[in-house]
Amino acid sequence: MQINYQQTDGQLTATIQGRLGTAESEQFMNDMQPLMEAAGGTILLDCHQLEYISSSGLRALLTLRKQVHTQGGSLTLAGLNNEVKKVFEITGFTSLFTIVK
Repeated sequence: MQINYQQTDGQLTATIQGRLGTAESEQFMNDMQPLMEAAGGTILLDCHQLEYISSSGLRALLTLRKQVHTQGGSLTLAGLNNEVKKVFEITGFTSLFTIVK
């Protein structure tokens, strides 16, 4: 898993590449630090290259969402592939997150 960050016009975009499974979740939590620091602003998670997400990955995203909303920011997920989107639908996470194409 790899995360790349880009700041543009007050929005922080994080592009997630690869798998976000149990093995990658701890690194993801560490890699989320720039997102946590920007939690009061606008954050876009570009998931076009996210191949897989496990329950540990979902938990990490939920932690980020809570931090962002607590600080008055906004979090949007973009580009979920069919498999990842299905996981979000089954778990009810589609109602928790703003998801765009």
